[in-house]
Amino acid sequence: MDSAVSLTMKSASVSSSSFLAGSPFLISKNKNPNFNSKKPFFNPRRAARFFSKPLISLQSPGPTSQNPLPSSFSYSAVTETTDLLPCKLHQLISEFQSLPEQLDRLNRLLHYSTLLPHLPDSSRVDSNRVMGCTARVWLEATLDQDNKMRFRADSDSEITRGFCYCLASVFDGAAPEEVLRVKTEDLAALNVSLVGRERSRVNTWHNVFVSMQKRTKALVAERQGQKPFEPFPSLIVTKDGLQAKGSYAEAQARYLFPDESKVEELVNVLKEKKIGIVAHFYMDPEVQGVLTAAQKYWPHIYISDSLVMADTAVKMAKAGCQFITVLGVDFMSENVRAILDQAGFQDVGVYRMSGERIGCSLADAAATPAYMNYLEAASTNPPSLHVIYINTSLETKAYAHELVPTITCTSSNVVQTILQIPDLNIWYGPDSYMGANITELFQQIAMMSDEEIAEIHPKHNKDSIKSLLPRLHYYQDGTCIVHHLFGHEVVEKINEMYCDAFLTAHLEVPGEMFSLAMEAKKRGMGVVGSTKNILDFIKERVQEVLDRDVDDHLQFVLGTESGMVTSIVAAVCNLLGSAKSSGNSKINVEIVFPVSSDSMTKSSISSSSNLKSVTLGDVALPVIPGVASGEGCSTNGGCASCPYMKAKKELPEKLVNQVNLRAERFSDESFL
Repeated sequence: MDSAVSLTMKSASVSSSSFLAGSPFLISKNKNPNFNSKKPFFNPRRAARFFSKPLISLQSPGPTSQNPLPSSFSYSAVTETTDLLPCKLHQLISEFQSLPEQLDRLNRLLHYSTLLPHLPDSSRVDSNRVMGCTARVWLEATLDQDNKMRFRADSDSEITRGFCYCLASVFDGAAPEEVLRVKTEDLAALNVSLVGRERSRVNTWHNVFVSMQKRTKALVAERQGQKPFEPFPSLIVTKDGLQAKGSYAEAQARYLFPDESKVEELVNVLKEKKIGIVAHFYMDPEVQGVLTAAQKYWPHIYISDSLVMADTAVKMAKAGCQFITVLGVDFMSENVRAILDQAGFQDVGVYRMSGERIGCSLADAAATPAYMNYLEAASTNPPSLHVIYINTSLETKAYAHELVPTITCTSSNVVQTILQIPDLNIWYGPDSYMGANITELFQQIAMMSDEEIAEIHPKHNKDSIKSLLPRLHYYQDGTCIVHHLFGHEVVEKINEMYCDAFLTAHLEVPGEMFSLAMEAKKRGMGVVGSTKNILDFIKERVQEVLDRDVDDHLQFVLGTESGMVTSIVAAVCNLLGSAKSSGNSKINVEIVFPVSSDSMTKSSISSSSNLKSVTLGDVALPVIPGVASGEGCSTNGGCASCPYMKAKKELPEKLVNQVNLRAERFSDESFL
């Protein structure tokens, strides 16, 4: 019997995980006063009473050359009409909704699991695995000669086998267009609400169904002779090392193994001069590779998002660092300086790596006359409060405060920040995509119950959220040029090839990518938030698999700047390394980069005298990271790489020299 059956059934019905890491979201606690957790899980009399009711009407076709029995799992006639699938789905929904208790629904699933034929070992392979399910699930899909979809499924969990039986009974034998017409929310009415150990097992309904649709699309495209999409490049992390797939991934992988002499030279300078380094996740991967390696020998090096950079600088100052070097754009250096001053460390020097201005498209958008006009409009509509994104300069924040009372938020706390504001007109800026996504989120929250909303914020209910919406404004002309790349072209490819993968998205992405990730989030397969939220989500999913100690392949689409991969790989390697001696499972963690192949400048090893070949396993890396001309990215999806963060002046061979230079000048005033 399934391991979850031995657990005490809880009456809480979890419809989704938190919106942001650590924040409750879409949690419903519909307690059943008649539910008794001490009742046996399988009561024969109770089972007989419910199983005596008509089950789903399932018809098995006779043996044919395309559908031999009994090895072929097929429950519906090949001659189905287009009306049969929605009728069967409606009947399935009605059946589970008619069962008043969780125990009854569980017993029904356990009964259905006995009706599901087992797949042979030859079909229980990694290529047939369904990602995101608590148990292991295998799915086979074929398109028969009558242009009907045939599905076979299996699982190592009895409960999940019951799920698979129900889904296959509905969709097996349907036309491809019928399968693709159904939406995941059409399954939301299935009133199962079984709570597993990590996440609700009800996610299995959705994840298996999404895999059915993905494979249906691929089979139709193959039959029509369509050229398949080229996969995005990716890095696969295992206990034994890395495998790079695609030139862009190869270039990223190369810098995870820096020159040890450079690392040692940098560490010696930092120790001697008591220098701490804070760097952003989006910095050049070559820089991050050196810094990550140096962390082993000097603890005062930290790579994080912009707010944590400043908080960590304070910790470094408390630990005795006399100087802080900031690797990031200008507003990050300013944040560090301001937070250190506020904490009483005015004597700690803050340095950048360049005397040149290091800009940011969002910070620049907030420093325009158009943004000031936006604030002028806010000032004429009192009472108003300006919520400004941290990714802006101190000068902009100060000037804005002169026009409208201003507070600062980050991508990880913007939702809670807005919810804590009393009855004021709220003017958010400058990120237009984030503003639109936040508005969409509040519109979704407004449709929830008061109990669910109270889980998000105890002082809010449906009426208060509805009253907030007309008071919430956002700037219409500010974008991050990196996240702007996650537009229609990239979203189409993700939806076609990676809809069954774990999707991550920064709050700064366009609405199409936001909606895709939010849909994945509702079934436990996505996260929308800050860079830290994305990193934490990946770590949590990997840890869940390690705790289960089973073979698995996890695929994550990185919906933010590609520089994040250094910290992600380091974190995953640490998790897999710590479990290396305690488990025998084979776990692959694949990080997928939405990146255009023409965003790279390629060069052969022989054409560059100073380029050394680096080999990972049997993979040679003859690729120089960079672009052929300009930024090398199209607005519909190119390289998710910030040109501001990838300035040549900050490459590792110059990093040590720059730190040395700054160290010699530390008797002078700080650069900031």
